[in-house]
Order: sequence, then C-alpha cells, then structure tokens
Amino acid sequence: MANGGPVEHGYPHLETVRAAITALYKRLSSETIWTFSTSVAPADVAFCDTDDLYLGTQRVARELVRHYRLPDARMIVGFREMTHAANVELAAGPEYFIELNDRFRTHRRDIGAALAHEVMHVYLHRLDLSFAGTRDNEILTDTATTYLGAGWLLLDAYREDAASSQKLGYLTPEEFGYVLAKRALLFHEDPSVWFTSPQAYTAYVKGMAQARRDEQQPPLTAAGWAGRRRYARDRRHARDHPGTGPGAGVPYAFTPDGRGPLRVSFPCPTCRQRIRVPVRGRVRVRCALCRTVWECDT
Repeated sequence: MANGGPVEHGYPHLETVRAAITALYKRLSSETIWTFSTSVAPADVAFCDTDDLYLGTQRVARELVRHYRLPDARMIVGFREMTHAANVELAAGPEYFIELNDRFRTHRRDIGAALAHEVMHVYLHRLDLSFAGTRDNEILTDTATTYLGAGWLLLDAYREDAASSQKLGYLTPEEFGYVLAKRALLFHEDPSVWFTSPQAYTAYVKGMAQARRDEQQPPLTAAGWAGRRRYARDRRHARDHPGTGPGAGVPYAFTPDGRGPLRVSFPCPTCRQRIRVPVRGRVRVRCALCRTVWECDT
C-alpha cells in the first residue's frame, strides 16, 4: 500500500500480468470466465461513514464471497496496525481470517478494494492456482481480482495529488487500467462510470490504449500500415531463410512445418495464449483456449 509515498507508473509487470490472464483461462476455462461477465456493483460494496464498522465490513465481505461464488466460505474481518493494506490467513476453511490495516477505520470507502484482493487470495487458494514468489503471486491476485470483476475497486482506490497519494495492490495504476480494459473489451463493459477518482480514470484510459494495441498487431487485420509492411518483409525473409526469426520487438514468429506451408504464431489478444496457423492469406482464427475469433491476414 502506497500511503503518501511515491506511486510507480507504467508497465513494469506487463509480462507477468499477461501470464496471469493466460493462467486464469487455463485453470478456469473460457466458459467459467464468462460467468463473471457482470462486475461487482458499486451499490453492493458501498460503505458510508454512518455504517457500523464491523457490520458494514462483514456485509461487504459477504458480497465479495457471493461474487466469487464461494458460498461455503466465511470471512472473519478484524483491524490492526500493519504495514500492508491487509492480510488473509489461508487455511482449509470454511472460516478465513482477514486483517485490515487500521487506516481503513477512517478510510471506509476503500474497504471493499482491500477485501476484494484478500477474498481473491482465498479463491485462488481453493483453485490451487499460484505463481512462484510473493511478488508474482500478488500480481496474479491483482490480475485475477480485476479480470473477474472486482478490481475496478482497487483502481478506484488510487488517488494522487501534489500533497498526498494512495494506491492499493501490486500493479501500477496503468496496469490495473490495462487488465480492466481487457475485461471491458471482452464483456463490452464500461467501468469508467464507477470511478470516483479522476486519477483512476486517467490510468484506465492509458490502460485501454495499451489493451487496444494488443488487437492491432500483425497478422491481425486491424494492424496498422507500418506493422503490416514490416510483417510482409519478415514473412519474405522467413521464406527465403528458413529457421531465422524476425527482429526483436514483434509479437509474431515464423516456423517451417516440414514440407508443408510456413506457419506463423502470435499471442491471442484476449488470453495471450499463442496461436499457430499456416501462412496462407486472409483467414478467421479461433483461439483454442478462450474461443475468441480473430480476422487475420497471414
């Protein structure tokens, strides 16, 4: 939790974020991910200063348990002084103990954001899905929270001005915006109307631009002129010099297929799983993992 200190920006964890999205699809399946097509509603996790601290916290925790479909899990929430925003004790269940930073006693509007992350830890624990190392595992948790419909709360908890700052989670604001944008493009959702933080909206706009670039890379037909021209040059080079790859900085790679046609592989813009197809002009490609269909000119 950045509380008054500097907030990191940009996309330093982008590859881990993308790996987390792929891992979610592999572990859950595209059908299960589509059951999360509706995000947590602001009214369901709203917290007024007049609400009882403990009763209100338990109400929000129950709503997040319901959203993540953990009906046999009970969250017992307390408060104490600590460095991090929150902590959850992962055990066999069905009871899980969550501790929130004492700061949330007076910053109640962000209790939902902190709980969204901690309840996701329980969800991933039950899925037996984790990444090696604390940093990468926390990035997985932030990504899953956002992609499955509760992470807009984490981005909305980001506030920064000349005198103070606050950010929850391990992702940068722009990375939260990126994952939220990936979700918005998939489910045709507009989470920006829920933001109370203007800084969160700015980060979302930047994340959306990055997410749209994923859908504008060759061999996708939505690629721009410069990308298409470089792709054609790299394709000619691959045919004339089998076994050599394109230069650095492109997402696609060419591979010979025995006596068959040249093949190109590239990451699916939705789930980042690599798709491999023959080089034969315009084709419609369906990703085997997330089932999304893309127009390509290979």
